[in-house]
Amino acid sequence: MEELHKPVLLSEVLESLDPKNGESYLDLTAGYAGHASKILDVTRNYKDSVLVDRDENAARYLCEKYGDQITIMNQDFYSAVLQLIECGKTFDLILADFGVSSPQLDREERGFSFSKDGPLDMRMDRRQELTADTIVNKWSERNLAEIFVRYGEEKPGRAKMLAREIVHHRPIKGTKELAEIIAKKSRYSKTHPATQIFQAIRIVVNNELEVIEKTLPLLPKILNPGGRVAIITFHSLEDRLVKEYFKEVSEHGEESELKILNKKPITAEEMELVINPRARSAKLRVATRN
Repeated sequence: MEELHKPVLLSEVLESLDPKNGESYLDLTAGYAGHASKILDVTRNYKDSVLVDRDENAARYLCEKYGDQITIMNQDFYSAVLQLIECGKTFDLILADFGVSSPQLDREERGFSFSKDGPLDMRMDRRQELTADTIVNKWSERNLAEIFVRYGEEKPGRAKMLAREIVHHRPIKGTKELAEIIAKKSRYSKTHPATQIFQAIRIVVNNELEVIEKTLPLLPKILNPGGRVAIITFHSLEDRLVKEYFKEVSEHGEESELKILNKKPITAEEMELVINPRARSAKLRVATRN
């Protein structure tokens, strides 16, 4: 099948997880099988592996690609992990890539991108009710400013100003209009001035940080002794959660559940950045189960 998404840090993930024939694999954000296909090519263990994604388009793609030879779970990864624990499932390899997939960004109807004009959606799971449109057009100026600071890491003064502008221009009909409102109140920078605001809205729509925070402590329960877990993050809020969790569970000596394999996060090489610019903010952290 055609490759719809170019996975970031692919060689680094393969080197860090070091998959071996027969090992079981859990991909918590399988997407369009960018990482999964390469790992499964090595393990060849389809019956004991599980691919998870909350996006119905990705889940459908995975079902078409693998048929009934592998378990596909179309739900958020926290719910999936709870279900796997209940079933007593454990794995030798676990991967989570917290980035937005290329098809989500590239399809304007998904509303993730400020470079394409689409509806204010941003839902990874389109079965849920909350959309970006509700946040942009109905939330109070104060609440908007709060999420821009907390999840967009904007300075309070700028967050308040942008929230005020958004409320003033309501109703805002699409992603391009929202991006233009933000751009008109911004100075030139290397990254688009709407980047942090779109990030904040997307995080809230998909409850991203809470799902990560609730899932991390459960990972040792589904990781076999000697098993490896690799996590890719794309902004400091995600990376801080992973870094602090790994640090916390690795500081109990012989009783530690996990051992950190890389003290500093692994980042993309220059060659990959030329081919895949979306890898520029990716950070990979890896740990093994004691």
